Amino acid sequence: MSGAARVRMLSADEVTAYVEPLADVLIDCVEGGAAVSFMLPLARHKAIEFWKRAASNVARGERVLLIAEDLDGRIVGTVQLITSFPENQPQRADVSKMLVRRDARRQGVAASLLAAVEDVAREAAKSVLLLDTETGSDAERLYERAGWQRVGEVPDCGYTPDGKLCGTTFFHKRLSPGDVRFTGATRMRRFRQGLPVA
Repeated sequence: MSGAARVRMLSADEVTAYVEPLADVLIDCVEGGAAVSFMLPLARHKAIEFWKRAASNVARGERVLLIAEDLDGRIVGTVQLITSFPENQPQRADVSKMLVRRDARRQGVAASLLAAVEDVAREAAKSVLLLDTETGSDAERLYERAGWQRVGEVPDCGYTPDGKLCGTTFFHKRLSPGDVRFTGATRMRRFRQGLPVA
């Protein structure tokens, strides 16, 4: 799938329409051991409610939600950009819920989502990004390869889905407006058309 995943932004209505396939992605990741705030077993109704709340956040302009689709139109990954912060942090955004289905991993999907969400942040005039992830995870290595700076690690900060304590590693990245691959209307048009943006 490398180079073939289509990354696009969803409107609030689209998030609502896609809660079922988005729930599939979340459940798959949690069942695969991803420490993303949920414990096993993750009931389907709970996963669906999470995406409904995300749709409300998108509708209020508090976050942006991107998906990656394979050539058959199946949602294989997603990531969110949280943009709503106090007035003394207008330059900040948080990258959250980077999720890729297990059968679509190691094919460039996560890297494409990360590059795309960084570009969305630049267009929103966000120059400082933050995120956290499970210490020692594949996601941690992804962020390091993508140039994110490790802030530090908090031991025993959370639990894996099967109930084991795990550490959390915090990262930040400073963005330069000149780094954007597509700018303004070009990028937004590509998102809406479902064209590759990373």
